[in-house]
Parts: sequence; C-alpha cells; structure tokens
Amino acid sequence: MTVKRVKNQLVQLVVGVSVSMSAMMANAAIQPPEMDNTAYVLMDYNTGEILAQKNANEALPPASLTKMMTSYIIEQRLASGDLKEDDQVLMSPNAWCRGSSSQSCMYVPVNKTASVLDMLRGIIIQSGNDASKAMAEHIAGSEASFAILMNEQAEKLGMENTHFVNSTGMPDEGHRASALDLAKLSRAIIKNSGDYYGLYAEKEFTYNGITQGNRNALLATDPTVDGLKTGHTDAAGYCLAASSKRDGMRLISVIMGTESPQARADQSRELLNWGFGHFTTVTKAPAGQFVSKVPVWFGETDEIELVTGDNLQILTSKTQKNKITTVVDIPESLEAPIKKGQNIGKMMAVIDGKAVASVPVIATSDIEQSGFLSRTWQRVVRWVQSFF
Repeated sequence: MTVKRVKNQLVQLVVGVSVSMSAMMANAAIQPPEMDNTAYVLMDYNTGEILAQKNANEALPPASLTKMMTSYIIEQRLASGDLKEDDQVLMSPNAWCRGSSSQSCMYVPVNKTASVLDMLRGIIIQSGNDASKAMAEHIAGSEASFAILMNEQAEKLGMENTHFVNSTGMPDEGHRASALDLAKLSRAIIKNSGDYYGLYAEKEFTYNGITQGNRNALLATDPTVDGLKTGHTDAAGYCLAASSKRDGMRLISVIMGTESPQARADQSRELLNWGFGHFTTVTKAPAGQFVSKVPVWFGETDEIELVTGDNLQILTSKTQKNKITTVVDIPESLEAPIKKGQNIGKMMAVIDGKAVASVPVIATSDIEQSGFLSRTWQRVVRWVQSFF
C-alpha cells in the first residue's frame, strides 16, 4: 500500500469500488438481456444494486412467490423464539385442501397437526397452499390477519409496489408485488433467515407418504443455485425467484410472466449467467486493514493507528475493475480522549474523479487525556509550531 501525505492527510490507495450501475454499464457499453417475459430483475446480493431490469416496479400478480413472505415471517418467528420447530400446527377445514390442478398441497390431513418445521418445508419445497394457510392461522388467527403482518413486513423491507391479501398467492384483484420488491424479499431471506435458508435448496420433501419435488428446476442443473421459489397462476404466468453464488459473488434473479416452466428456468439461467459474465465482486480492503498512524495531542500516547471499519467490497464490471482508485480522508492530527472504534474518517472509492462509495476509518485503541502539566506543555509546543 502506497501512502501519500498532503495537507488534509489524504492517503492514496489502489482498491476497487461499488459504482453506480447505470454509469458503469454506460461506460462499459453493457446491454441488458432481452427476454420474453412480463418483468425481471437481476440484483447483486451484497450491495442491493440492480444490474438489469425490465418493468421492475410494475405491480403484478406474484402467484406462489407470495409464499416467500409467508416463509420469511415464519423464519423470523423461529429465530426470535416466538415459534419452536416442533410446535404442532392444526390443519383446519378452512386451510385443508385435497389438491387440484389449480393449487399445490402438502396433504396434511384435515384436523390433524404437523410441526412448524414440516409446515415450513411444505411451504418452501412443496409450495403447499394448505401449509401456508395453516401457518397463517396459527400465527395470526386468520389468513386476513396474517396478511396485515405480511404488509407490515413488506413496508419494513421497502417493498413499495406490493400489497398482500393472502398467504398463498392465489388470485385476488388486490394481491400484487413487483419484481424489484420480490428481489428485496429474497435478499432479506438470504440475509436474515440463518440456517433456514438451506431449506430453499432442498430438492424434495416427503410428508404423509407423499414425496414432492422442488419445482425450481435450476436446483437440479446448476450446483451454484440454492433458492428460492417458483410460482404459477394463469394471471401471473410462470415465475421464479432464484439465487446463485459463484466465486464469492451472489446474484438474485426474479423472472415474472413467462409462458412455461422451461421458459422461466431458461430465462433465469440466462440472466444469472449474464450477470456473472459481466460483473465481479472483489474485497480489496477488508475490515481491520491498516490505514495510517496519526499524531495525538493531549493524550497518554502520542499517536494512534487507524484501520478500516468495514469491508470495502467492490462490485464492478469486469472491464472497469482496473480503473478504480480510492482515497482515505482523515485529519492531520487528533486530540485525546479517543475511544476504540471511534469514527475518525472514511475510505472513499473514486471513479472518474468522483467519490461513489465509502467505509469508515476507525481508531484501534482508547487514548485517555494526559495529566494537566503534560497538556499544558503540549499547548505551548503547539502554539510555537503555529508560527512555522
């Protein structure tokens, strides 16, 4: 690392940056793919940046992609302890279904119970409408009350073009979600659901003697794909939210309104391959990387080490990754007292002369004030230095 000192204590580093996708794609002349669907989104998981989109904010029938919100709420209740995996959930006559060409079922017998964990698998893997309704009733008393919780959670996640009416995604005039909102939800599941996210990669689940396969065809053809959910109704078409992780980079794709199960799988694969083909993520400045030593006035020690307070993970086009620099903006000196972890400045990522991202630069230790006589002497020294 090369250090260059100037009046305002700038440290010049060679690292990368997460730049504006619109500017980056324009500079690199990257054209998003054209596909025959109603809407799609490709999101970088780490930054939340949108790499490509079509009708991303259009509120559309989400079909069983709805169940991602149902499963997310269950997962958060499990994480908080409000639900236990072995809690028994009643399959009420209202929630029970025999199965038909118009809906998917887990096939828990009416007036019988299944554990929360089995119900969760039934929702994620088998896309069970019965399991979704039974869990909605178990958590909120009714599906309508559960929909209120779904919408509250959607608001927290910034899902601005979404309104849930039921827990399943069965057709309803007021039941809508956008591709961008469903990508945000997918990201939250991956980030916040802990080990339960592993359920989204399971290829089959057997309950009540009936084995059903996960309808996400990418799980069988691409080992880098580990989620998330399929959906289909006549109004929604064939939909798929998918996620893939390759070489430390994770992408999320949402495809809505294709004509067949094959089309949604093919288009998801094409979109993910396009993203991984054009973009890359690199960690050039990990959290805790040494930045500089800075003089300290009026302290028990006369200098302090500064480090990066977070990872500077870089999302960039492959054609632009070698054109990016950063600068670290820190003061020439500091005054005690200083607390360990205190924010002292920032490392800024720069492209074409503009700062486009940053991470904090922090103190590595506590420094208490020195005694009265020492502080008085340092003030005299500082006064004298001011004349030079």
